[in-house]
Amino acid sequence: MSATFDQELEARRQAERAMRLLARPGAVVEAQGDGYGVRLGASRRRRVMLTLDEAGFQALAREATLKVRSLGGWTMTARPEPLSPPPPGRPGVIEEEVILPDASKPVRKNLGESPIAWLARRRDRNGQPWLTPIEAAAGERLREEFERLGTQGRLTMRWDAARVDGGPPGLASAERNHAARQRIASALAAAGPGLREILERVCLMGSALEAAESALKLPRRTGKTVLKLALQRLARHYRMV
Repeated sequence: MSATFDQELEARRQAERAMRLLARPGAVVEAQGDGYGVRLGASRRRRVMLTLDEAGFQALAREATLKVRSLGGWTMTARPEPLSPPPPGRPGVIEEEVILPDASKPVRKNLGESPIAWLARRRDRNGQPWLTPIEAAAGERLREEFERLGTQGRLTMRWDAARVDGGPPGLASAERNHAARQRIASALAAAGPGLREILERVCLMGSALEAAESALKLPRRTGKTVLKLALQRLARHYRMV
């Protein structure tokens, strides 16, 4: 189950990155060898900014509306997420490149607050928080475990050299990573079909609520309700209630 979980997340992450690039004027995606290359212009002189594998391209085709070009390849004519970047302080903004101790080169990392933390600060018309402290804590626990695993935004991670909690490299580290993936998979399974998807979007991928709502094709303004239900199940799974 953990292998399938990792593959699905990687495919969705590739699709999210591709959509951000394809939202730019003139950007195209073309078949290239065993994969699909995204260029910021139709000219072959433009370097490939991102290469998708077959699973990533299929995820892109499901998430966005692609139009066949007469000269080959595809352009994106519609996407589920808003094209304008969120304002400062909103989740999903990659602010700068940082050097992680266990990475071979700088990686882009979101240094702002998480989507769950941002939602927990929001208030409704009656002054009540959008998320209860327990709901927010459950979502943050899932996010933090996923980020400690090093899956999100760390494509250059050297797994064979990484140490976890001061333990030795190699087998012990791999066993800890496997156990962490199993815990995440169990938490998502506890939410169940129809709810786990929004946890993947918001807690694991760091998507803003509106973007997750649109990507999952939920009716407008229902994303918060779906997320709250998912977080409540997650809190029960973690025995917080």
